[in-house]
Amino acid sequence: MGSLEMERKTVGWAARDPSGILSPYTYTLRNTGPEDVYVKVMCCGICHTDIHQVKNDLGMSSYPMVPGHEVVGEVIEVGSGVTKFRAGDVVGVGCIVGCCGNCRPCNADIEQYCNKKIWSYNDVYTDGKPTQGGFAGAMVVHQKFVVKIPDGMAPEQAAPLLCAGVTVYSPLNHFGLKGSGLRGGILGLGGVGHMGVKIAKAMGHHITVISSSDRKREEALEHLGADDYLVSSNADRMQELTDSLDYIIDTIPVFHPLEPYLSLLKVDGKLILMGVINTPLQFITPMVMLGRKSITGSFIGSMKETEEMLEFCKEKGLTSTIEIVKMDYINTAFARLEKNDVRYRFVVDVAGSNLDQ
Repeated sequence: MGSLEMERKTVGWAARDPSGILSPYTYTLRNTGPEDVYVKVMCCGICHTDIHQVKNDLGMSSYPMVPGHEVVGEVIEVGSGVTKFRAGDVVGVGCIVGCCGNCRPCNADIEQYCNKKIWSYNDVYTDGKPTQGGFAGAMVVHQKFVVKIPDGMAPEQAAPLLCAGVTVYSPLNHFGLKGSGLRGGILGLGGVGHMGVKIAKAMGHHITVISSSDRKREEALEHLGADDYLVSSNADRMQELTDSLDYIIDTIPVFHPLEPYLSLLKVDGKLILMGVINTPLQFITPMVMLGRKSITGSFIGSMKETEEMLEFCKEKGLTSTIEIVKMDYINTAFARLEKNDVRYRFVVDVAGSNLDQ
């Protein structure tokens, strides 16, 4: 145990401009204090949000930017006030590394909705230093925003759960949709969508994967265990499944019409938006009014839900479907992810990569 009152340098892969091309970047980690954990990064998942950020799709990017918010690493050292962790622990760090601690969301342990939350990267910490993410050799994180990876869970399997996993677990938990026997739809079968199928099935739900083409039918039914597969352009099948679903988890990160999917919901059904889209979505109000349906959203999950979700996945034996790459492949991985050319999550083997080239 130590105070960690020192500066440390590390190497990360950073974007310098909206081209989004990442290359090695040496920087100083923020000053650390008694409640901080110094983590050596082992691996880090790649999320579609990383692409939005490095390419400034949301108009709020600052460079140089080291992305990565599905981070698993080993605790090297802890501050004198750290009570939850010790050196040698395998831990995870997600999308958020700070919050105000005083607002209503913080007091309700839903700190992801704090208006003063601090992102893992592309943000500024309380000491004025920019935050940098998990595509790097090390991170310094306050103990509140670190979670223990359950014993026996492979680090590379745990990484996508810290964003994709908790992102689907949180709304099912919050909206009372954890009970068995529900009928759900997963719209879009990418990194978040594939975890949605696995987690909802483990809760005992009947799951329909909804997609724009037949391309992923076999994958959804044979490999992920979905119960049905619906191609949204098939008018007869869409009509057949009208008023049949209790909820739809919408993971599509690009503009799309909502009306076709609202029609699939039962009375009081919920369309839960999760894709980050920088253009307005549209729908006609009777589609909502005539079934007392809800269009709502959910954003990642709390630290408490992250811990619950990890234990749930361990108990149910759930794993992510991943492709492991080295850091020197990251720009290719980003390009492939933009084309949905991955089953279903890239995970960067950071510790096994040469970060300097």
